[in-house]
Amino acid sequence: MTGYAVVDVETTGLFPGGSDRIAEIAIVHVDPDGQVERTWTTLVNPGRDLGPQQIHGISGADARYAPAFGDIAGDVADLLRGRTFVAHNAQFDRRFVWHAFAEIGYDVPLIAPTTLCTMRTGAQLFPTAPRSLAGACYHHGITLDSAHEALSDARAAAELLRVYLAGGARNVVPDWDDVVELAATTPWPLIPVTAAAPVRRGVATERDTHFLARLAAARTAPVPTWEKEEYLGLVDRALLDRHISAREHDQLAGFCARVGIGRADAEALHREYLAGLAAVAWADGGPRPTEVTDFLAVAGMLGVPEADARRILESPGIASRDTGGASVADQRPGRFTLGPGDLVVFTGAMDEPRDVWERRARAAGLVPHPTVTRKVRLVVAADPDSMSGKARKAESYGITVVGEAGFVRILDDVARSALTAVGSATR
Repeated sequence: MTGYAVVDVETTGLFPGGSDRIAEIAIVHVDPDGQVERTWTTLVNPGRDLGPQQIHGISGADARYAPAFGDIAGDVADLLRGRTFVAHNAQFDRRFVWHAFAEIGYDVPLIAPTTLCTMRTGAQLFPTAPRSLAGACYHHGITLDSAHEALSDARAAAELLRVYLAGGARNVVPDWDDVVELAATTPWPLIPVTAAAPVRRGVATERDTHFLARLAAARTAPVPTWEKEEYLGLVDRALLDRHISAREHDQLAGFCARVGIGRADAEALHREYLAGLAAVAWADGGPRPTEVTDFLAVAGMLGVPEADARRILESPGIASRDTGGASVADQRPGRFTLGPGDLVVFTGAMDEPRDVWERRARAAGLVPHPTVTRKVRLVVAADPDSMSGKARKAESYGITVVGEAGFVRILDDVARSALTAVGSATR
């Protein structure tokens, strides 16, 4: 008797076999007596947006480093082969794993007769206990560290299995031993194991470096005007939501590598960008406290020390001496703006319902569009590092991708521009 494989998956939605995919999987090996033998887990790149991120908490920045299911299918098969598949609400997890194999051409024996469910078993052994994983764990004094993190949930389900085995599950649950025997003897297809390594949450924090750190030394020739304008435009779009996403770090570093902008060049251009923001603030009567806070946050994202940023904000013209004598007018960055009739695409499971965002876009004179074409001006994603087809297409076209916070800022800019235009027309 080889034991059990307790499985948990986090997914992009509720419907396997459709557009939803596994985004994280964990497998805990448990021996016949209920003792944990080993654990294994990895994020999975679903090749689409991550769905309800507010529930499972997986970020696009992390998932982009993860292997696709096809790259880990051989490992998963080896971990499940010969063991009874166990999960809490097992039908859900089993169907997702079966469909993941089916999508890459394998028919695996993950069927109801080779599966045990800790939710159903708990109901049979302890009828008054809660059925949810969190409720059952609380009832039995089991620690559930991080709900909706695959390994944490799988460990908790494994502990429930241990409790149920000790409570006589083999004798109470009909056909328990038959299920175990069938799972142990049913052959699996041979699936090649690749060299893909598991990826855990937080990998982006470990692997991603600020784009400045990736740049070479400064070049000797001045940065041409078109390169400067293009670079400052990229910086401006990256900062729309006051968050430089992993995708945007890559884009900025990639542009600098293509045109030869070095680190010192970029640092000088960042000071020009900040001088432009400062000039705008002073032209509007001077920076308000909220603008100072925002200015310093932007400076931090661009790698400009706070002392230098404060000096630029207090005397925006000083940047002209730091950056080769450019005038304040020259330093004012071209802002990304939208106007009436501009096309906007939405993608991913956002905090606000999609129709709410579309109504707000229409109220601002924008046109929600169902697909990404070269005419689209902006893509609004639940996660700026979304791997949805729309976000990937936008990236290939050079279309800006922002999160919800960035879109709110843009809508505010559109509203201010409209008020300014009305005021000018009435003078």
